[in-house]
Amino acid sequence: MIAAAASMSALGLGLGYLLGAAARKFHVETPPIVEEIAKILPGTNCGACGFPGCNGLAEAMAEGNAPVTACTPGGRDVALALAEIVTVEAGADAGPIAEIEPMVAFVFEDHCTGCQKCFKRCPTDAIVGGAKQIHTVVMDACIGCDACIEVCPTEAIVSRVKPKTLKTWYWDKPQPGLVAASAETAA
Repeated sequence: MIAAAASMSALGLGLGYLLGAAARKFHVETPPIVEEIAKILPGTNCGACGFPGCNGLAEAMAEGNAPVTACTPGGRDVALALAEIVTVEAGADAGPIAEIEPMVAFVFEDHCTGCQKCFKRCPTDAIVGGAKQIHTVVMDACIGCDACIEVCPTEAIVSRVKPKTLKTWYWDKPQPGLVAASAETAA
């Protein structure tokens, strides 16, 4: 009994050492910009951007293969934060950033059958409801990735603009043409 435990311990230590050595030998350095971008992204790995998780999107942004507006669940705030880090050419991504509205899923209760496909697919557990019961979406937890919409067999889920609250509301920037016109009429 003791011999078996000792041999298993020795085997575990030996394999652990080999794994540690392999990790050091085959370690791949990631550029610091990728880590900075990944910190800003929501980290839910929902795939709404079309890339395999938030790290995949961060790598694509660092290489210049994805726009700063690719993360729709992150919304306007994430896009603006990413625009500060990632080099954005003048006018290239400035327009779409202003147009991003945070979205949330909404369940039409009349059509929901309680199949739980959306419940299982949601990366943030924003959908609540039991089997064969009507489901609903917790708006504060929903990131608007539309993963639940894709799997709903009855099309009971739609994406809607997230209602504005004091936390999400912001002043729109005035348009340059309107400011100049109002200054001329005031003078």
